[in-house]
Amino acid sequence: MFNDIGPLELVTLIVLAVLVFGPDKLPKVIQDVMRTVRKIREFSESAKQDIRQELGPEFKDFEFEDLNPKAFIRKQLDNDELGLKEIRNGFDMKKEMAEVTDAVHGRDADSSTGSSSSSSSSSGDRVDMKKKPEERPPYDADAT
Repeated sequence: MFNDIGPLELVTLIVLAVLVFGPDKLPKVIQDVMRTVRKIREFSESAKQDIRQELGPEFKDFEFEDLNPKAFIRKQLDNDELGLKEIRNGFDMKKEMAEVTDAVHGRDADSSTGSSSSSSSSSGDRVDMKKKPEERPPYDADAT
């Protein structure tokens, strides 16, 4: 419920509660708040039980937490019926990164694996990024 409250914020809330309610009324206020929270939880649980009874036996494994989209998607992705784990494990990230690195450096993926291909036909399509231009374009002071 209060998972994102840090220690400093908790101390600030306690000091503020002592200042607002006073040290003598604070235990009574805490008891009242806890009693209200318990009643709300009991009401929520009874409502859940009523809904489950009304839905019938075919929804006996229905969980209200599944109505949260994140929880529903996480549950469906963890389900192995779709074969998503096989697809996820089928990706070889090291191989993919090696292919990207080879493409960036201008090496053929086939030549790095050992098969010889004609690099003369494929080098005509590529631009050599290491090659320096012969002359620089003229400087235009108005363009900058």
